Amino acid sequence: MRAPDFWDGRAGANILAGLLVPVGAAVDAAGRLRRAIARPYRAPVPVLCVGNLVAGGSGKTPVVLSLVALLAARGVAAHIVMRGYGGRLAGPVRVDPARHDATAVGDEALLAAARAPCWVARDRAAGVRAAVAAGARAILLDDGFQNPHVAKDLSLVVVDAAYGFGNCRLIPAGPLRERISAGLSRADAVVLTDGESPREPEGLAQCARPILRAVLDPVDGVRFSGARIVAFAGIGRPEKFFAALRGLGASLVAERAFADHHPFEPGEMVALRSAALAESAGLVTTAKDWVRLPPGERDDIAVLDIELRWRDESAIAALLAPLLERIGDGGRAARA
Repeated sequence: MRAPDFWDGRAGANILAGLLVPVGAAVDAAGRLRRAIARPYRAPVPVLCVGNLVAGGSGKTPVVLSLVALLAARGVAAHIVMRGYGGRLAGPVRVDPARHDATAVGDEALLAAARAPCWVARDRAAGVRAAVAAGARAILLDDGFQNPHVAKDLSLVVVDAAYGFGNCRLIPAGPLRERISAGLSRADAVVLTDGESPREPEGLAQCARPILRAVLDPVDGVRFSGARIVAFAGIGRPEKFFAALRGLGASLVAERAFADHHPFEPGEMVALRSAALAESAGLVTTAKDWVRLPPGERDDIAVLDIELRWRDESAIAALLAPLLERIGDGGRAARA
């Protein structure tokens, strides 16, 4: 689905949002009850959870992939566990890009599996058990912050610095999955993505948790400078992707936004190619969208990928240190 415009805090007051506030309160109450009665599974290895408080993209998966690399550099083989949103497999199943596609396991799982062992499981506790049985020495739980069935040793809440918490209202009146104060109280730290500015989004002013700043950098973005482009994306906030291309100096002759995790139909690809041909432009999309394309449609479509850069890597290293101590050899390697 596409997020309604009134979820954006910059859109001003909205009558529909106001009418939906009681529904959001009921959903929030149900979530609090679910967490109160749950008996979470405690894994024998550290579980690091990367989540957010809003629906839609905030940069969770780049944070997860960065943590995988940081742990690997310290000798720790971490496995990723996620729901596999958009995929048909309930799991737990280990993702194999050679035999799974996005319709089976979801786009984010395919991207993650290219960097580390990745499991999709609608029952997140079962996924963690499967990963541990396969030899994982640490678990990275991608988007499981509101899931009460797995105990977490470290929880990071990712916040998009530009979007913040939208209109600060609960779903469906706004993008919040739960109340800001309640969510932050369970987090160990906040990761503020695209956090070059010293300003912080509304809702973080009274945050008592450490705030780690990170930047999502384009990979090899210079190749798009001066290029005529038809850009298309089906992600949480496509406008961020379009803005990134413009920031690289690309000339966007057309922008096509689709719903998050959108499965591209043949007719849509024909229309995109026709628009590019008419403008003598190239087609560019995101890595998440590219893996959802039919293989025969990918060859001439460029990808703007991103990677996460910590502004202060020592801060995230300090958060990981106690977990590395638990892991054992990984902890000694980190201190060497």
